[in-house]
Amino acid sequence: MNRLLLGAVLLASPCSTLFAADPIDMKKGDVKLTSAGPIAFAPDGVLLAADPKGATLFAIGTGDISPAAKNGELTVPKIDEKVAALLGTSPKEIQIVDMATNPISGSVYLSVARGRGPDALPALLRVKADGAIEEVAMTNVPTSSAKIPNAANDQPNGRTNPRAESITDLAYSGGKVYIAGLSNEEFASNLRAVAFPFSNVDDGSSIEIYHGAHGAVETKSPVRTFAAYEIEGKEYLLAAYTCTPLVLIPVKELEVGKKVRGKTIAELGNRNRPLDMVIYRKGSKDYVLLANSARGLMKITTEKMGEAESIAARISDTAGMKYETLELKGVEQLDRLNETSAVAIVRTEGGAANLQSFVLP
Repeated sequence: MNRLLLGAVLLASPCSTLFAADPIDMKKGDVKLTSAGPIAFAPDGVLLAADPKGATLFAIGTGDISPAAKNGELTVPKIDEKVAALLGTSPKEIQIVDMATNPISGSVYLSVARGRGPDALPALLRVKADGAIEEVAMTNVPTSSAKIPNAANDQPNGRTNPRAESITDLAYSGGKVYIAGLSNEEFASNLRAVAFPFSNVDDGSSIEIYHGAHGAVETKSPVRTFAAYEIEGKEYLLAAYTCTPLVLIPVKELEVGKKVRGKTIAELGNRNRPLDMVIYRKGSKDYVLLANSARGLMKITTEKMGEAESIAARISDTAGMKYETLELKGVEQLDRLNETSAVAIVRTEGGAANLQSFVLP
């Protein structure tokens, strides 16, 4: 769910902090995922893969460090059929849970569930620049892992299992991995900042927000997608929640055990689930692209975001930061491909899923 530091006063480009860390020292071993979850990239082609069921985050050395063609394009029609064929099943029996682009190689990585129930088997796939798809090696590869200590309880016999949302999104920025999800605490919504290479994972911070569409303070709704963002030298996480509040969370306040109140700067419409978020620069301005389940692909300006008033009363429609809805429909996954383009998995009216790049608007 990947997700870069930027500057509202244009102090740096969106990719300026991504490879600031030294090469990662990991030991060879096997990666044993029990579920498919969010993915992102750390420096040196290291893939971060979340296992919500196992409440564990893995780092995997892919060795995928050959530079991509500058401003390349990528199109794979009916990628769901190709993924299903590779995994020996049908398109109806797979779910592409997340997508992340390797900023070095331009290869697109997929986190896939083979099956639709709680016992669905996880797979990690790589879509190369020529459109070929292959499985990511997870045997005898450079790897390390971090276990979440206070993850949401595993309740497989309930109507929904909270453990499935122990990790809902993640991003690498400035030497840290930020992890969003649910904990087993009373204030369940949780954010953690973990030093990378992995150190011990702490209990994180409890996050509460005011949800204007619901007219209430919420403490149990997890962040669905987020990106790191810098405003006037201060670091924030720009986070989107279901139904669809957009919230600024100060990174400096993410202290262990602390209850942090996010600032709701927009309500983007009820009965909607945010899917993916990317931040980019066009000309002299920064923008957010936010993919949603029911309200299309939104383009949101970051201008005066730090000055936005906090929403603290019930609203009936939309409020706060303004947005425009783009013509591209059916976006289910979204990420940056390079400096000028994004890449998306787009569901057509006929039901097929295509992987396609497009120029950032």
